[in-house]
Amino acid sequence: MTEPDTIAADTPPPTPATAPPPDRPKRRRRGWRIAGIVTGAIVLLLVVLALLFRWDWLIPLIDARASAALGRKVSIAHLHGHLGRTTTFVADDVEIANPDGFDADPPLAKIEHLTVSLLPLAWLHGQGIVIPEIALDHPEFAARGKADGSNNWGFPGLAKKPGAPASSSPPPKIGALRIDDGTGSVIAPKFKANIKAKFHTVHEDDPHAARLLLDADGTYAKQPISVRFSGGSLLSLQDHDNPYPLDLKIANGPTHASLDGTVDDPMAFAGAKLKLAFSGPDMALLLPLTGIAIPHTPAYSVTGNLDYRKSHIVFDDMHGRVGHSDLNGRISVDPHGKVPDLDADLNSKNVDLTDLAGFIGGDPGGGAKVPHKNKGVLPDQTFNVPAIRSLNAHVAYRGAHIEGYSMPLDSIVAVLDLHDGRIRLDPLNFAVGKGQIQSRFDLQPRGHEFATTARIAFQKVDISRLMRATHMFNGDGHLGGQADLTTTGNSVATMLGNGNGGITLIVDGHGDISALLHDIAGLEIGPAILSALGVPERADLRCFIADMPLRDGILSTKTFLLQSSEARTIGQGTINLKAQTIDYSLTTRSSHFTVGSLPGPVNITGPLDGPSIRPGAEIVGRAAAATGLGIVLPPLALLPMVQFGVGEGACTEALQETKQAPAAKPIPAGRHHRHG
Repeated sequence: MTEPDTIAADTPPPTPATAPPPDRPKRRRRGWRIAGIVTGAIVLLLVVLALLFRWDWLIPLIDARASAALGRKVSIAHLHGHLGRTTTFVADDVEIANPDGFDADPPLAKIEHLTVSLLPLAWLHGQGIVIPEIALDHPEFAARGKADGSNNWGFPGLAKKPGAPASSSPPPKIGALRIDDGTGSVIAPKFKANIKAKFHTVHEDDPHAARLLLDADGTYAKQPISVRFSGGSLLSLQDHDNPYPLDLKIANGPTHASLDGTVDDPMAFAGAKLKLAFSGPDMALLLPLTGIAIPHTPAYSVTGNLDYRKSHIVFDDMHGRVGHSDLNGRISVDPHGKVPDLDADLNSKNVDLTDLAGFIGGDPGGGAKVPHKNKGVLPDQTFNVPAIRSLNAHVAYRGAHIEGYSMPLDSIVAVLDLHDGRIRLDPLNFAVGKGQIQSRFDLQPRGHEFATTARIAFQKVDISRLMRATHMFNGDGHLGGQADLTTTGNSVATMLGNGNGGITLIVDGHGDISALLHDIAGLEIGPAILSALGVPERADLRCFIADMPLRDGILSTKTFLLQSSEARTIGQGTINLKAQTIDYSLTTRSSHFTVGSLPGPVNITGPLDGPSIRPGAEIVGRAAAATGLGIVLPPLALLPMVQFGVGEGACTEALQETKQAPAAKPIPAGRHHRHG
């Protein structure tokens, strides 16, 4: 037998490659059987879970997560869920507790039923969280504050931490908000507020037509308050094709405010078409509503357009009246800094300066009254330094025409800068005829007072304009000079009472003046009789000098001289601005031989708001002598009333002395060139 035959006989025939192992079908059938058992077990488990599951099992997890997020205890009594294309969860008896330090009852919020609808498929398809509806059934809110400013409605844990990265997740898309029978209350001693409110939504077939209504009444800032609000649904907040409508009316004591219109993007407060109107007896009463300290004003009524542009609240196209003055312009407020930053450009066509008296602590016109400590002519209302520090501001104001029968000023330009309590008023300019009174003030806070410097320049002030305001005298020429003040205090009265500086006023020729000025100053009777007979009342004005230093609130007299072609009047004495009293004398002597005059001093003494004006001993003596001689021999009665004249040579020397060392420091040229 050959070798191949041996091999063929001993070796079994090969198995075809495509033939399965004899036991593999068994293993496959066994795998399917195991998978079926596992799947059945899972299905059975799900069925069992579905039959036995209670949504309340999730309450501990939800309570813990919500409590951690809000920084206070959140509890839910029961939770119900309905799964589907629109998944709905209902939480019963939701309660949000107060933070530590507040009474447990009442809690911040209680909601009888809170219903939230979700669209799971929208989230699976990458559309974010979509919440078609949130419904609150009988919500109750109890906001509580303390005198130190702490409150139970703040959620510091929700605030974005500085430097934290911005969330890449889009915010939830919320549809309709439905509220049934909502109530709320606010008690905040810091704001002197105790308010109760009712609110609910009105549902319409069109979700865009749904409205949120709120009515609130109570007290705020010790004044009765009522609030009426009507706004669009929450769905409208994110619907740019349908502007959000709102109508708000507030009455806080005698102050009334209304806001009406639409906002294109309420979440960013952009695209506002809102009409704001407010009125009341005094703008100072707006502080509780606006947080902005405004000086006392007379009754006002102002309207304008309200918008939000580039992080600024803008009150534009403003027009109205404050007292007897019209007020127009634009106000912009940036509320995002440490304190609000206000920028205003205001103007008046006609302004009554008495309406602005509250800005220096005086009584404005129109019935508004400022509380005063003492009686006197100088405003003593204290400036509230903490309130002034609560705002930074830049205000430009122009009054085209100053009204007032006795006001010798024609127009006003003022620019005020307020930063960290420091007040700079530069310029504060008044036009007087063809001349100007230009001034600047700088008030720097020092505790509860201000360290103040002031400089005033009188540039070619029109005497004829000053005299017309008296309705008694006439005159012509130009007045020049300056005044300066360095002081401390917290009111106009204390600042002047503590002041140092002086005032220098000069008229150097080229004018004329009413002769009646000398008549009154010297009780002369001759020129008065002549004027009654038609003799001209005006005399050539040679000079006028008032050079009066101010030391510790006392204004003394270095020079007081009024020289005309007819007479010379000299003043001596002091004006005590701290005590608000005057002790002064005016002596008039005729420049020429005069018959019918009683020369001598006229004394002015007493409080500034009601001084006594009495003739001095010389005048009384001459009058008594004239009376006695008139009884004995009538023609001799004229002898005590004869003046032989003092001439006109006093001006030159007085002018030289005053110009060499004036009581008020001269203001450098070019310092008063700004006009706001």
